[in-house]
Amino acid sequence: MLYQLLYSLADQISGFNVFRYITVRTFISFFTAFLLCWLWGPHFIRRLTEKQIGQAIRDDGPQSHKKKAGTPTMGGGLILLSTLIPVLLWVDMLNPLVWAVLVVTWGFGAIGYVDDWLKVSKKNHKGLSGKIRLFGEFLISGIVVFVLIKWFNFSTVLHFPFFKNLAVDLGYFYVVFASLVVVGTANAVNLTDGLDGLAIVPVMISATTLGLFAYVSGHFAISSYLQIPHVVGAGELAPVAATIVAAGMGFLWFNTYPAQVFMGDVGSLSLGGFLGIMAVLTHNEILMVVLGGVFVVEALSVITQVISFKMTGKRIFRMAPIHHHFELKGLTETKIIVRFWIISILLALLSLATLKLR
Repeated sequence: MLYQLLYSLADQISGFNVFRYITVRTFISFFTAFLLCWLWGPHFIRRLTEKQIGQAIRDDGPQSHKKKAGTPTMGGGLILLSTLIPVLLWVDMLNPLVWAVLVVTWGFGAIGYVDDWLKVSKKNHKGLSGKIRLFGEFLISGIVVFVLIKWFNFSTVLHFPFFKNLAVDLGYFYVVFASLVVVGTANAVNLTDGLDGLAIVPVMISATTLGLFAYVSGHFAISSYLQIPHVVGAGELAPVAATIVAAGMGFLWFNTYPAQVFMGDVGSLSLGGFLGIMAVLTHNEILMVVLGGVFVVEALSVITQVISFKMTGKRIFRMAPIHHHFELKGLTETKIIVRFWIISILLALLSLATLKLR
């Protein structure tokens, strides 16, 4: 909103013309979100502590995690609040893609909030019913994608990375497919959030990459040169992605080992939903499997563990998700975290390389 006001004054004050550049607003959004998160963090954590909103630890989890019981949780609310104000200030709120991202991110955050609150109030780790949670997630993502297709001419063509001419028009079945991408990504991030700082850095790396994809997809000349799908208005998602990266960085200040606060489901589901809808809006649904490889492996470790135990009575891993398996094999928490960060960086670079390989 402030951006539109300042830009409207460009005729009177030529310096305000810079606000029409997405790159300028991306940098301003980034620093605004980081400062808000960093400055609000101590007060936010104190409030969580005063209200005794502490983490409940799984009884069957690693014994080393028992000491983390009671650590303030629901810190994802700090991330969401720190991103909302910069978006309202520096992003074009008339862009339907921006609203799609906000509805999914905050909608999934609301589901995560209810889940966290039930865990805190009941003093256990179960929370909201899995069926109810999935129903809500599919409902939100399905409605958002349907509205974009029905009233905003959003493309239903599925593009395959590494292949320039391979594309399939899914029609309205794209609503189901896109919803699976969003919900799957959200829950994969949720499963990854098990160690201090483990989830937030891969989220930041993926958000940075998707922000770059959004910028080039929204730029007609660049997208034509790279032969990637041109998405009208997608460039406006770059400053939105910048707020997620910056707020995540501010949150990491307090979440790094040993964590002063956990993001909770309100954070992991909202951030995962953000990554999923960004992949959909930039038509990088399939590439998200590569970019979010850490999240994919975490989710697959849980799925294969459950299937193996039900079918054979045996476990593939010592414990799932897979980061707990490495813990029980003797790796320190910090070593696991940093190595997962390194893998995320490598996967992001591989994903960016596809821009010239299509």
